[in-house]
Amino acid sequence: MSTITLSQPTTATPEQFVAGLTNFGPGRANLFPNSADDFLKVHDQGEHFADVTEGSGGIWERLHYDWSDLSHVVLTTTDSNVWGGKSGHTYTFTKQADGTTVVHAEVVREGKNLKGRLLGVVLGLFGKKVLGGALAKTVKAIETS
Repeated sequence: MSTITLSQPTTATPEQFVAGLTNFGPGRANLFPNSADDFLKVHDQGEHFADVTEGSGGIWERLHYDWSDLSHVVLTTTDSNVWGGKSGHTYTFTKQADGTTVVHAEVVREGKNLKGRLLGVVLGLFGKKVLGGALAKTVKAIETS
């Protein structure tokens, strides 16, 4: 199991970030590079939750999104072709005195098969750089949207 912890400052408010995170419309890949439109399927959605399948490059996961607390958004993996166990994402937002926000992201990856276990090892080695770059792109896209 790999756990990658990231932090990224942003001028976006937590509400703006959550609005981007929970926008499941076309063009999602512009904000989240690992979420291709052809994998995206919203199974159910309410005021503070969603059940969504997303992915890219042959890797997909079904996630339960919970944004009932706008300072702490939890995405729990409920099904995937590679991830299982405790896999998911947690976003925590900390407002700063200067009006900016720090986005803290924790990504947990527990492989449920050989492909997932191998990807988990790779993410353990390179995940901070790869996922950190993706988070920085997401933050920039949300700031400019």
